[in-house]
Amino acid sequence: MAQITLSKANTIIKAALATGSELGMRPLSVTVLDAGGHLKAFQKQDGASMLRFEIAFGKAFGALSIGAGSRTVEKFAKERPHFVEGLVAASGGHVIPVAGGVLVKNTKGEILGAVGITGDSSDNDEIAAVAGIEAAGFVADGGQS
Repeated sequence: MAQITLSKANTIIKAALATGSELGMRPLSVTVLDAGGHLKAFQKQDGASMLRFEIAFGKAFGALSIGAGSRTVEKFAKERPHFVEGLVAASGGHVIPVAGGVLVKNTKGEILGAVGITGDSSDNDEIAAVAGIEAAGFVADGGQS
């Protein structure tokens, strides 16, 4: 199975940040995790506020935790709050149940990792994540309905 190399992770981040700049988004923070939830790379634009690493990580970690983009985790938080409370507790507080965590897949649909972005609206964070993932030659799955 393919994996997210450091080079590919940096490509994801570079393209996501470029997309954010092109679209006039607020300063973004981007984390890339491998399939096991381990940090592969992280960057935070100048002017991004504190706790952005934790939020970006939590969005990506949440996506990996349930095998679907964090938009689905956010939907579950509304529809099945006890499930998400348990998920957050089981993860030691790492899961952030809002859009902006996007799964990275290969063309066979296998999960290779996830990207979490924070800094602008959750929808815009997700747009930047998808752009980064696709720029690296992977398939993005944000859990859109």
